Amino acid sequence: MPFLVLVIGVLIVVTAIALLRIHPFVALLVAAFVVGVLSPKPLTDDPDPTSAGRRAVQAVELTTQELGATAAGIAVVIALAAIIGQCLMESGAADKITRRLLALLGEQRAPAALLGSGYLLSIPVFFDTVFFLLVPLARALRMRTGAHYALYVMAVAGGAAITHSLVPPTPGPLLMVDNLSGLGLDLGTALAVGFLLGLPPAAIALLAAQRFDRRMDIPLREVAGSSHEQLEEVVRRDEALLPGFLASLTPVLLPVLLIAGATLLETLQRAAVIDLSDAMLGWVAFLGNKNLALFLAALFAALLLKRQKSLSLAGLAGRLEPALMSAGVIILITSAGGAFGRMLARVGIAEALREAAGDGALMPAALLVLAWGLAVTMKIAQGSGTVSMITASAMTAAIVGDSPLSIHPVYLYAAIGFGSMVFSWANDSGFWVVGKMGGLTEKETLLTWTRLLIVIGVAGLVEVLILSFLFPGR
Repeated sequence: MPFLVLVIGVLIVVTAIALLRIHPFVALLVAAFVVGVLSPKPLTDDPDPTSAGRRAVQAVELTTQELGATAAGIAVVIALAAIIGQCLMESGAADKITRRLLALLGEQRAPAALLGSGYLLSIPVFFDTVFFLLVPLARALRMRTGAHYALYVMAVAGGAAITHSLVPPTPGPLLMVDNLSGLGLDLGTALAVGFLLGLPPAAIALLAAQRFDRRMDIPLREVAGSSHEQLEEVVRRDEALLPGFLASLTPVLLPVLLIAGATLLETLQRAAVIDLSDAMLGWVAFLGNKNLALFLAALFAALLLKRQKSLSLAGLAGRLEPALMSAGVIILITSAGGAFGRMLARVGIAEALREAAGDGALMPAALLVLAWGLAVTMKIAQGSGTVSMITASAMTAAIVGDSPLSIHPVYLYAAIGFGSMVFSWANDSGFWVVGKMGGLTEKETLLTWTRLLIVIGVAGLVEVLILSFLFPGR
């Protein structure tokens, strides 16, 4: 019966989003409520309501409570990340980072520079924003070189897609950490390990993009908002008008260093490698707190934008308003996804799976493939990588329950992140963002972007399986 409830919940999400075109917030909320109503076991420690009406009331109340509990953990971080992204774009900081990478690596290594820019910028900035920002540079490079357009576009898109799926504080990875925290995963570990695990698939993605480019000569077409005249303006823009490189990089690196640094110091303290006083540990925890780290980065980014554009405080507030409005929608979707996952955990899936398997636990490799497969299935069915991550991580956490894990949960986290990238097609907004803004036809997008994500997702799974075998971490 728990598995039937699980299937019904997933079908509701997939059908509502993919077929009926219902907003993900509503779809996830309805699925969470239905799961609560159909749960074969009591939803709380209190006696189960005797009437169907009272059971429905309890399901509604618990769904809203779980939504609020999820929002409490991610709302501030998502809002601050949106502010950082908006400020990086408007101040010219993101453009500066890309130009410096291009200058460092040279035009011959421009694809690596574009991939690196997308990889770095997509940590605090949403994928579509990074792509909108960098694709004009890819188009400008095509105008300069007269070739390799597919390679330039795929370098931008591939780099941005990887960290968008693996490195907090983007919403999907952030909520994956929340869903898997009961298994022992913390934010600092997810951030640092996710960043490192993404590097080998990124290198493989660049090789795959070069292969696609050799087989396809995609012309430079005009797209909405990016005429050839505008591209020439990007190429000719005076770099002296942009902020300094270190100032541009600070909003990206500051939260990464604070959060990962705090996790490292606390780990060394537990391992008795260092001996910090209670007072020092308190300050480490304070500075490494995700909300404070993102707040400091957002404050710096906002002041950078204010200085670059000579804005008043009122003018700065007006520039930040679109970012906060966009963040509000994302917070609602991710919170509803969290409510769905937490209601699934109340159904008793973990207990049912343990009864079916006896005393043994799932083999680590089988569990990783299962988590990856759940994410792939959700991505293909409904298109959104974020929804795929949220749902697959919640289902995986419910399946594992309190069973002992013989591998570190960060491997489950990474397997789900890589799986959520596989097979972008017409029901994925990223498919249309890359195709339309890149000036690609639907066939060209399938043969480049869709194939690239399959390569990244499979390479990531292989990497996770190998590392979890060699360095289980438990």
